[in-house]
Amino acid sequence: MQMQEELVQLMDAETGIQKLQKIFLQFHRHYDVKQNNPTQLVAKAAREIENLLANRSKALEVSNEHYLLFCCLRDLLEFKEDPVFKRPVSYNTTAVHIPTDIYEGSTIILNELNWTAALDEVFKKNWENDPSLLWQVFGSATGLARYFPASPWVDTRSTPNKIDLYDVRRRPWYIQGAASPKDMLILVDASGSVSGLTLKLIRTSVSEMLETLSDDDYVNIVSFNNSAKSVACFENLVQANVRNKKILKEAVQKITANGTTDYKIGFKEAFNQLSSMNVTRANCNKIIMLFTDGGEDRASEIFEEYNPDKNVRIFTFSVGQHNYDKTPIQWMACNNKGYYYEIPSIGAIRINTQEYLDVLGRPMVKEDKKAKNVQWTNVYVDALELGLVITGTLPVFNKTSTRKSQDKNKNQSQLILGVMAIDVSLGDIKRLTPHYTLGPNGYYFAIDPNGYVLLHPNLQPKDLKPQEPMTLDFLDAELEDEEKVEVRANFYDFIKPLSVILFLLQRYIDRGIRTYTWGPVHDTDYSLALVLPDYSVSYIKATILDTITQAKFSESLQVDKFEEYGYTLIAPRDYCTDLKAQSNNITQFLIDFNEYIDRKTPNNPLCNMELINRLLLDAGITAELAKYWSEQGLNERIKAKFVATDGGVTRVYPASRAMDLRVDEFMLKPAVVGVKLDVLTWMESFINATITPNVSNLDCFLLDDGGFLVMTNKELSMIGQFFGMIDPTLMRNLINESLFSVKITYNYQALCEPTTESKAAAGLRSVYVPTIADILNIGWWASAAACSWQLNSDCVLFTVDLDEDLSEKPSKESCIKEQKQYFFGNNETTFKGTVDCQNCSRQFIAEKLPKTNLVLIVADPLIHCHTSEKGFSQEEKPSPGPDPCKIAQNPRYRKGPTQCFDNNASEQNEDCGGASGLSPSIVSMVILQLPLLWLLIGRGHCLS
Repeated sequence: MQMQEELVQLMDAETGIQKLQKIFLQFHRHYDVKQNNPTQLVAKAAREIENLLANRSKALEVSNEHYLLFCCLRDLLEFKEDPVFKRPVSYNTTAVHIPTDIYEGSTIILNELNWTAALDEVFKKNWENDPSLLWQVFGSATGLARYFPASPWVDTRSTPNKIDLYDVRRRPWYIQGAASPKDMLILVDASGSVSGLTLKLIRTSVSEMLETLSDDDYVNIVSFNNSAKSVACFENLVQANVRNKKILKEAVQKITANGTTDYKIGFKEAFNQLSSMNVTRANCNKIIMLFTDGGEDRASEIFEEYNPDKNVRIFTFSVGQHNYDKTPIQWMACNNKGYYYEIPSIGAIRINTQEYLDVLGRPMVKEDKKAKNVQWTNVYVDALELGLVITGTLPVFNKTSTRKSQDKNKNQSQLILGVMAIDVSLGDIKRLTPHYTLGPNGYYFAIDPNGYVLLHPNLQPKDLKPQEPMTLDFLDAELEDEEKVEVRANFYDFIKPLSVILFLLQRYIDRGIRTYTWGPVHDTDYSLALVLPDYSVSYIKATILDTITQAKFSESLQVDKFEEYGYTLIAPRDYCTDLKAQSNNITQFLIDFNEYIDRKTPNNPLCNMELINRLLLDAGITAELAKYWSEQGLNERIKAKFVATDGGVTRVYPASRAMDLRVDEFMLKPAVVGVKLDVLTWMESFINATITPNVSNLDCFLLDDGGFLVMTNKELSMIGQFFGMIDPTLMRNLINESLFSVKITYNYQALCEPTTESKAAAGLRSVYVPTIADILNIGWWASAAACSWQLNSDCVLFTVDLDEDLSEKPSKESCIKEQKQYFFGNNETTFKGTVDCQNCSRQFIAEKLPKTNLVLIVADPLIHCHTSEKGFSQEEKPSPGPDPCKIAQNPRYRKGPTQCFDNNASEQNEDCGGASGLSPSIVSMVILQLPLLWLLIGRGHCLS
């Protein structure tokens, strides 16, 4: 075809691609061609990551071993802005955070403050031994968090109105470190007696309980009265990820109270779900959480039949104000290695729905050294605004003796004190997986046992919320197909490399061979992989040894040489440890780079010489190409020319046109050259080539392989639009004729405008007025005391969802978006068909242009053929995503826990909450709380 021939000839002549090939050959004395060995690259990068995490683990172990050995005098806090943490910090001491709903003057907290002060010296010594350490944290089972270096918890400069809802025990790293993974069945009493306030308390309690679960856990909720059923669409336990927990929370809000209580029916269904075979689950701590207002039946025969060995722990929660006998549900917990809790009011929910972790931690404490293994989390957002991090955790046990006994195990405490943690920035890990020799489409990525990526070029969350983990599955980060599913499953067994062909590149789908090679990161649960396209098997390694040649090549990078060599940019890479991009101004980075190598010479020991020499080599090569462009001049149909290299050099000629040209980072090895066409001039050629006396009234379109309009003989304003918006009926036919194939993709990291939700089922909105039963209840008294003593905090006697009113409404919220990607689905070149309209039909023919990614379409004019079909876009749109209920029926493969501490023969179960040691007299309690009530009622701002 004439147009195709002209386009190919123009590209060959104007880009200077053949000239560039000759230049590369002329410069061969300055480089060698090396081979990428995927297996060796993966092993090397994995070792680097292993060493980094091992060094962090040592710091954890030192902190764990010495947490009682030091005491020190706290220095006066002097905060200074730190470039690493990007906030004011003090390396002289630690800082402490206490949740707002905990009274900081209590004996327990004061004791915690005292003995954890020993960590000041330990954390400081760790940092002195390794200044690259980030946050070091001890999270106590009481909720206290001590962290180093010290820093104001809320940076009022960036978030002046931030509400502090942080509780260390709800953080992903604490949940993972405090107990082994859990299979949890939440059993909700939905009989008629739990209506009203009690049912609202149960709904809120269950929602809070779900927040104590991580992606390593599995959960389901069953409601019962005289029958039992799952509250949501899940027939069995499902992974406790963000989407599934949201569905369960919404389902709990729809529970209604009616009928009579039959514990036997409820527990039978719970045990059946926990014992289901061939269902993916955590396969560790099996627990049942019963939320009820009480009852007369102990259901003992059910426990004898289904739980004779007490392998399933039973936790019971007496919810609401009532006079029912609590003895039966106390017995259930105490006789099944669980714990009994009371939730009389809203203030008791948060603390009582998370303390079960202390019970689950008992087997770990008894195992002692066997359980003291550093565990690494998946990616999440650091609460102190450090960005994306992973965290190493190590449990801390109380080893003190509790009583005299012949059995040493029984004499030992079974209390978990808390969890030590140390952060590793995702950026630090990325720096250990250099991609400079891999080409533009080669990359490393890593996944955890759940299949979530912690490294991946498509891991780009838009909404960084500390309360939600970054759970992007490998199959959601890439285009899911059978080959990718196989890759994901084989990751954990380290089977031989596989090759797959479909890849997502922004709004286009790229078809090409990619080889996946992977291996383990030892002493962690992570796996590391390398993806290489076939054209990245080889790479160029610069061998510039003399400073004269280095200086010669670097001269063309000077800003004052732009007129001669074109507008020049360099990739902001880690060329030297003390050379960092200070802003998004990439021209400024080029200036800083030039000044640096002039001052310190490229052969500085702080610099990556291989990286710098490759940059200088490409600077010299592209300078020669720019000279050729200058001698050649600009064709009238060309606005600008550009070249971008794998070494990090981009030149645009002439320099005056650089800012008009959007240069994609997509580069082919070793370089890509291109031109920016003058659309108006090319349109004349396009029309002359397509418009003849026989076809002057036809519609002509030139589309790319993504379905976007490149040229047309119609309105120029349509250029760049998706063809489904221009001629939807014709586009549908092109899809039906298999010119274009369609792939639906989901973006799980998108942002949407906030939706206005109804508050009808959101729970209590008013202040809870305490009754005399509250006044005599220790749980409510502790909650009220916290409010009265912390008058600068928000009163926790409000319902949980009051936090929404106090927090700033985000401008956008995280959501799922759906996008349909279009691509050439086969190798056919010619397509014909008929478009049926309301009152006529249109003929069309489509021909792919060889050696391009374009297709020419000629069709009868749309103006003569009316259609009611609306245009359809290729853009992302908000979507509920794939049906979680269907996904739950066929869950993705995951690797279970390597260790499980859910049982120990020496565990003591006397402390089960059945008989409280707190039994104050009514008179003393009333005397204590009358002043408290006066404070609460008199302080208007606490209840406003």
